[in-house]
Amino acid sequence: MNTNFLKSKASFLVFLFSVILLTSWNLPIKNKEKNSTVFISHFENILGTSFEMKIKTTSNKQAGIAEKIALKEINRLSKILSAYDTQSEFSIWMRTQNTPMKASKELIEVLSLFDTWKQHTNGAINPAFEVVSHIWENAENTQISPSNNELQIAINKANKKHWEIDFINGTITHLTTIPLKLNTFVKSYIIDRATQKVMDNTDVEGLVMNIGGDILVAGNQNETIEISNPKASAINDASLDVVKIQNKFIATSGNYKRGHLIKNEWYSHIINPTTGMPADNIISASVIANNATDAGALATAFNIMPIEESAQLANQFPDVAYLIINKNGKRIESDNWKSVEVTKQINTDITVAKDGQWNPAYELTINLELAQFNGPYRRPFVAIWIEDKDKTPVRNLLVWYNKPKWLRDLKAWYRANYATFNVESQTINSISSATRPPGNYAIKWDGKNDKGEYVKEGTYIVNIEVVREHGTYQLITQDIKINNKANKIELAKNPEVASASLEIKKK
Repeated sequence: MNTNFLKSKASFLVFLFSVILLTSWNLPIKNKEKNSTVFISHFENILGTSFEMKIKTTSNKQAGIAEKIALKEINRLSKILSAYDTQSEFSIWMRTQNTPMKASKELIEVLSLFDTWKQHTNGAINPAFEVVSHIWENAENTQISPSNNELQIAINKANKKHWEIDFINGTITHLTTIPLKLNTFVKSYIIDRATQKVMDNTDVEGLVMNIGGDILVAGNQNETIEISNPKASAINDASLDVVKIQNKFIATSGNYKRGHLIKNEWYSHIINPTTGMPADNIISASVIANNATDAGALATAFNIMPIEESAQLANQFPDVAYLIINKNGKRIESDNWKSVEVTKQINTDITVAKDGQWNPAYELTINLELAQFNGPYRRPFVAIWIEDKDKTPVRNLLVWYNKPKWLRDLKAWYRANYATFNVESQTINSISSATRPPGNYAIKWDGKNDKGEYVKEGTYIVNIEVVREHGTYQLITQDIKINNKANKIELAKNPEVASASLEIKKK
């Protein structure tokens, strides 16, 4: 027999077997375990605030599908539960009186949850306290504080029974004419349902959905989340704390983003159900839970209830971890808070300003209000940076983009900064905070350059660049003198920036 033929045949069979083996091994891995990317979307005016979505998947197409599903579900639920939309199911029901109305399962579920939480919190969670909120809104308009008698009348109205649910027939009967507003945990409820819709109908691996600072992390995704400092105003201020969660929800509630200013005194929008006065002992409460509505309801309740009662209530939910900050800045945290807390790096920077340099007692705040449009809209790309008088970049303060390839659209920033900008290092953590209005941001400059050194006194240029998809391109440049004196400059608005200002003041 020809041994060369046998050898060549054997070699061919080995080669063929190797090809088959490699093909059968690689294809499933390529389809199933293709490198995933986190795609990020930003919108404004979603449920009246900002919206961020991080989608862990293998393709831009899948991310786009997930985004559409989420927005569609949020819109559907808003048309059921919104008190701001006069044609929502809730608003239509509010216009009925003593007549059973056939209701969606979502509206029945949410009102039933309000009944449960009103009982859990001894009345701290009550959508009828909108009647008390109206009194405080009027007080802000007139600058006259409400009387105790006026508040007590409103409290009595709020504590009535406002609906009757017939679970068998699926109807709800409206029993009063008192204004109601479904806030508190309803945003959490909508986030939860929208996230579940995406996870059930796509192949995405992980999802982070953040609406107004309430965040759900789902699937194969570990998310690092910074908790806003209630005593700080800028988005680049140091965080109060940092946590890391997976398949959990975090809600933060506090009196530092919304409220009423009456005779130069700030009053929280969160009402104490016993007195009708704004709750002021707690300035921030963050709650992490497996269940979204638990987190949302408890975060609000903890702003109202005494600390001891909050701790007792939390003990009924073994999975709950919380961090509460009182008005004196004292931290009150659950025993299990450390299990989700990320060890913060201690800043050992001992940079000292010298004569002729920036005074560390001062800071520059850049206030930016982006233009608002009807309905949900994508947040534009934004870059804010500082240059010296010779237009040499000194400090990058903020760069908002969703993909590196779109950085070129920020033309002025790209020319000045891209060569030294490390895209790979730009890990953007989610931020949990009290809900704020859409499009409003404050950014601070501490007087240091990108190396962490204080700059010299003199004239600097503040650059604010904004570009919107299917919108316009805008660049604001403003000279500002740094001489360790207070100063405020109002900047001209444009189609993308509703208002902007620069303010140097003592910290």
